[in-house]
Amino acid sequence: MACLHRAQQSVVVRGDQQVVSAAVIQPHVVAKPLLAGRPVVADASSPLFVGRAARQQLKATAAPPAPAPSSMPSQADTGKTRALISLSDKTNLDILVKGLAELGVEIVSTGGTATAIQNAGVPCVKVEDVTGFPEMLDGRVKTLHPAVHGAILAIRDKPEHMAAIAKHNIGTIDLVIVNLYPFRKTVTSDPAPAFEVGVENIDIGGPAMIRAAAKNMAHVAVVVDPADYQELLEKLRQGAGSAEFAEFRRKLAWKAFQHCSSYDAQVSEWLWNQVGSGPAPQMTVPLQLAQTLRYGENPHQAAAFYTDSSLREYNAGGVATSVVHWGKEMSYNNYLDADAAYQCCCDYAEPTCTIVKHTNPCGIASRSDLREAYRLAVRADPISAFGGIVAFNRAVDADLAREIREFRSPQDNETKMFYEIVIAPGYTPEGLEVLKGKSKNLRILEAKPRAPSGLSLRQVAGGWLWQGADSLNPEAITFTCVSQAQPTAGQLEDLKFAWRAVKHVKSNAITVAKDGRLLGMGSGQPNRVNSVRIAIEKAGAEVQGSVLASDAFFPFSWGDSVEIACKAGVSAIVHPGGSLRDQDAIDCCNKYGVVLLTTGVRHFRH
Repeated sequence: MACLHRAQQSVVVRGDQQVVSAAVIQPHVVAKPLLAGRPVVADASSPLFVGRAARQQLKATAAPPAPAPSSMPSQADTGKTRALISLSDKTNLDILVKGLAELGVEIVSTGGTATAIQNAGVPCVKVEDVTGFPEMLDGRVKTLHPAVHGAILAIRDKPEHMAAIAKHNIGTIDLVIVNLYPFRKTVTSDPAPAFEVGVENIDIGGPAMIRAAAKNMAHVAVVVDPADYQELLEKLRQGAGSAEFAEFRRKLAWKAFQHCSSYDAQVSEWLWNQVGSGPAPQMTVPLQLAQTLRYGENPHQAAAFYTDSSLREYNAGGVATSVVHWGKEMSYNNYLDADAAYQCCCDYAEPTCTIVKHTNPCGIASRSDLREAYRLAVRADPISAFGGIVAFNRAVDADLAREIREFRSPQDNETKMFYEIVIAPGYTPEGLEVLKGKSKNLRILEAKPRAPSGLSLRQVAGGWLWQGADSLNPEAITFTCVSQAQPTAGQLEDLKFAWRAVKHVKSNAITVAKDGRLLGMGSGQPNRVNSVRIAIEKAGAEVQGSVLASDAFFPFSWGDSVEIACKAGVSAIVHPGGSLRDQDAIDCCNKYGVVLLTTGVRHFRH
């Protein structure tokens, strides 16, 4: 009977190596039904193809029958400690294996790791010599074998376990040193890999060994992090039977399970992005401790800072991955404020300076000369700016650094402005040195720019809220004039500037702006009219001819927010619209000759 064949390429990535192999796919051949729990034997004339990947003819590819116990390679306990090492990340492998060899540890290894160990001048046994089977299925199967997992999982002080592995000439494995295929690195590469390549980088044997060793932590030490190699060697020198080593194994087991958990979270996230949309039915967020903090928002609250290892955060920039060039250790509130300042600043395309206090921008200015932008941002509210966070969306050079270092408060023209943090996408070498001279405590941060983007997760008691970031900008909004007075080109630009600023202010949010700079803002008030009053008060005499933005519609106008703004001298107002009393706002603005625009969208920020 004639058979049709077609070749299919499969790609397997191991560390930095790609192995491309061709598999022959044949049409299904009629075979007897599988009997549960019983082996199926096929003769050469009726090849049996099992699973999703068809095989070549049985004679060419079938694995040899498992040798009887008496003919298995002898792996009985020799009294030596035995380690199984299989690594994608081979950092400090030479130091590890030389240290183990000095301690008389017998090493078993796989594939490229075995070659690297031998190249380091350390002898090792290949895993196929332990199992009696070669690697199979493009390396998918090599350690998934009783000679490996029996050796790891056997409970040493349980006679029936030890008798069972002895019957099959299986010696124990005491150390499992494994890390996983570089899944995150592979799927975040540019250009993105094919779906099949991502799937082939989902490790199976590695997690199985790690979890087995971690479960048997009473007898086996599992290491997934090269940073733990030195402590492992030290503990082995002190004696593997000590109480300290037992405690160390438990610590390593926790780390191993967490390592697998984070790995699986990234696989799950990637796969959902391939097959799903919107909120995933289940979600795990892998977090990595970056540092413990002195305290939280208040001294009686413990705190720590974690970076998000989710795939969506890969190379995304922002404060979490910033470099601290100078200054005191960052605090809990520092991180919150720096994030608020930098996200606001990076939301502007023009060269911009933003100053934030308690997560609210108190000064924003855009100018081609960043020194002038900085001065104007301070002048918006110098009292609030003192002790605040200064952010720039362009690199800081020496001239700007000198301006920051020497600038006096507009309140008295004598007191140098004090800041907790300066953050920017870069610093010239001279600029960094000049800025360091301002204060030994000033924190100088460098971060890749990041405008509001990605996913927002926020904790509530017993749960989390999921939403996309508020990345809507004025360029994507239709500004509709609903008043008799029409906006000038300058007013329209100022309205867009104020609208961009208002989404970074806590609700109820009001911003007053003119000529590309913030003059005043009102934030966090339970009623909108108080926010309007505060913003106008901060703007002072400069409110004349300014524009005003509101993050949500005005529920009242006459004798309320809109009329107060009109009487103060505001020349144009923008709000979302949508109130039952929108006509009151239109009538009020028409009475005072003020321009009124609506956006149809709001920017609540709680």
